[in-house]
Amino acid sequence: MQQKKFVTNIAFLIVLNLLIKPFWPLGIETAVQNSVGNSSYGEYAILFSFSFLLNIILDFGVTQFNNKNIAQNNHLLTKHFSSLFTLKLVLGIIYLIITILLGITMGYDFRLMKLLSILAVNQFLISMIAYLRSNLLGLHLFKTDSFVSVADRVIMIIICLALLFKWFGWHIDIMNFVYAQTIGYILTAGIAFFTVYFKTHHFKLKWNWPFSIMILKQSFPFAILVLLMTFYNRLDSVMLGFLLPEKIGSEQAGIYAKAFRLLEAGNMIAYLFSVQLIPVFSRMIKHKENVENIVKLSFILLITPALVVSVGCFFYATELTSLINHGTIDSAMEFRVLMLCFTAVSTTYIFGTLLTANGNLRQLNIMAIIGICINLILNFILIPHYKAFGSAISSLTTQFFTAGIQIYFAYKIFKFKVNVRLLVALAIFIVGIIGLNYFSKYFTSNWMINFAVSTFCCFAWAFISGLINIKSILRFIKYK
Repeated sequence: MQQKKFVTNIAFLIVLNLLIKPFWPLGIETAVQNSVGNSSYGEYAILFSFSFLLNIILDFGVTQFNNKNIAQNNHLLTKHFSSLFTLKLVLGIIYLIITILLGITMGYDFRLMKLLSILAVNQFLISMIAYLRSNLLGLHLFKTDSFVSVADRVIMIIICLALLFKWFGWHIDIMNFVYAQTIGYILTAGIAFFTVYFKTHHFKLKWNWPFSIMILKQSFPFAILVLLMTFYNRLDSVMLGFLLPEKIGSEQAGIYAKAFRLLEAGNMIAYLFSVQLIPVFSRMIKHKENVENIVKLSFILLITPALVVSVGCFFYATELTSLINHGTIDSAMEFRVLMLCFTAVSTTYIFGTLLTANGNLRQLNIMAIIGICINLILNFILIPHYKAFGSAISSLTTQFFTAGIQIYFAYKIFKFKVNVRLLVALAIFIVGIIGLNYFSKYFTSNWMINFAVSTFCCFAWAFISGLINIKSILRFIKYK
């Protein structure tokens, strides 16, 4: 029953998010960057990543802990909701104070401090939405969570379109762009809060010292993991601003942001697997159910499109970059490298989520520390010489290394059998899609037709090569 519920819910969630979320990075953010320029957008990207690095203070692992805890103990929602919400508010105030003080210490002027402050408020709202959604996911209210998950983007897209097209006399600049996000997050947080409230029928803002200390102690391992993974995932833009002269750093951060955009759109879909999987894994592990089949199914469902997208974008990097950025190809090399990360990130969303649900945080923290060291060392070596391209190489190396470690830990801890048939099918599939993309460049003189045909053939090849077996998946879904 868990398997069937997971497949139907993830299908619904993906369809809903595919209709909404990709338009934000590929449509709105691209249009904004083209309007304000690489340098101005680069400043935004650097400060956004800077505000993101301090997310540990905002959440302290409470969201991950709550998702796992509520999934295993539904009755705790009503009991803990008021106290956890108050704790999140207090952590948010501490985060805002520390972020502003660090910004002053970094020597940011009034203009940058204003931008950083609003971005910090946005980070707080994002964290609060994530916490509220963790309650919905813990209760397995997947469809309700799906609608909440796209609400902020729908609101922000409408406002940004008004800014871009100068409706009501409005105009687009970085501050208005950030304010549009703030409005979207505030309204979505309100929707999420009242949705959870109606499930608890009880809420009272109160501070409980013993409870808060107990929760922070239990969530501390989650907090460390979130901090470490945030650092090796978000260091690149900050390092570009830190290691290069100010103007060059902002320009290169803007180029990196362009290249990162499609990866971010893909990650939105891959991330949906992890938020859906953690309560499913947590409940199955608690009841000592075998998770090997659902891990295999999840991996196949996610790695197949991830490989098709990664390899396709590698071969068509120049054309896609030009299309997305309205004729500009200054980020094509970085784009080619970063899109290969999508395969590694997708793998992490499966095996990392499994280890998190099982409480293997020590192993994950070791992995994350190694990832940070690799990322820092490579950035210090590569950025001064290769700028944004060097940062992309650093990210690619880090992502594949950490994905490999997580697969190793998962197989060792859960004693999974090495699936030779799956590995052979995966190898055949990879060789096939590389060949299909290479030869597709010569199909016609129209690259869009070539890319579309290649993509279709690659998905067909997934069935022909045996990577995806329809009968086994249908049999698995029907299994109760």
